[in-house]
Amino acid sequence: MRASEAKPSQHLVPKLEARDAAVNLPNLLTFARLLLIPVFLLLMSQPSSEHAIGAAVVFVIAALTDLLDGYFARRRAEITRLGRLLDPIADKLLVLSGLILLVALHRVSAVIAILMIGREVAVTGIRAIASAEGIVMSAETSGKYKMTAQVIAIVFLILVESVDPAWNFQALGDVFLYAALMLGFYSGGRYLMTFWRAVSLKGL
Repeated sequence: MRASEAKPSQHLVPKLEARDAAVNLPNLLTFARLLLIPVFLLLMSQPSSEHAIGAAVVFVIAALTDLLDGYFARRRAEITRLGRLLDPIADKLLVLSGLILLVALHRVSAVIAILMIGREVAVTGIRAIASAEGIVMSAETSGKYKMTAQVIAIVFLILVESVDPAWNFQALGDVFLYAALMLGFYSGGRYLMTFWRAVSLKGL
């Protein structure tokens, strides 16, 4: 009887360890970023100077969690499969939701938004195929600069009507947005070349 009772507990140990490993500070920060996105959307859906400032603050906090979760994951050696899956999803949802709302407010060109969304979809597809084939594709440094430029651009554009027009946040936002677009296509091209070389070496 005791032997039979011991078997299920042995099977439970790996499951409990896997669950505990997934619940760590980096992943909690990623979850926090996902939870902040609806708050950001709610504030942006109620146009006013106060709500715009609140939305910008929430957006910056959410973006900072992206820096912190990566830092703590490396520092504490807590890189997990769940984190690798959720982190880029949270990043894309945050940035793309901001872009789409700014298109609705006529502060971002629909063409620019489509190009940026298309780049994200293409890179995500390439990385998904690479992962399925066992090809490791590390994040491009230029991709990180792209994300930074996107965040700065979106914050400027959110605050266009909440600051003195003399500051011209629209123009500042446009400069960073175009920089993000160029960096995005540059890093996307590097992902494609890395993927193509890896596929060629594997003979796929």
